[in-house]
Amino acid sequence: MNNIHIDYMNEAIIEAKIGLDEGGIPIGSVIVYKDKIIGRGHNQRVQNSNPLMHGEMDAFQNAGRLDTLVYKECTIYSTLSPCIMCSGTIVHYKIPLLVIGENETVKDTTFCEDFLIENKTKIINLDLNECKSMMNSFIENNEKLWFEDISI
Repeated sequence: MNNIHIDYMNEAIIEAKIGLDEGGIPIGSVIVYKDKIIGRGHNQRVQNSNPLMHGEMDAFQNAGRLDTLVYKECTIYSTLSPCIMCSGTIVHYKIPLLVIGENETVKDTTFCEDFLIENKTKIINLDLNECKSMMNSFIENNEKLWFEDISI
């Protein structure tokens, strides 16, 4: 496994833990361009009462307005396989690589992952126990909030 992916995923995990400490959903993300983090974020739906502020969307917002050529050379890291909204944004900006911490705690991730792959985004699943245990613990203790986040 590529250590650089682990290093950047650890930054996304830090973001997820910040979100959890704030009373939110523990999903974090970072966007990397030429070996430098240019955007980082965590799910802030609860904290900001904003249904669009998923971890990936927060990272995009914090990266700011960028030339589309920059995005085409980026890698986005997320502690959890992204939803269709976040997947759509990744595809929209033609980010070529998505590295996820895990995809087991979200049921039926194949739709979004297939969408990404069909639109030329490569996916690497690090399948990290830390990401799984963080999400499983959160879901167990916050089932209603989790189902609200994933629209069930």
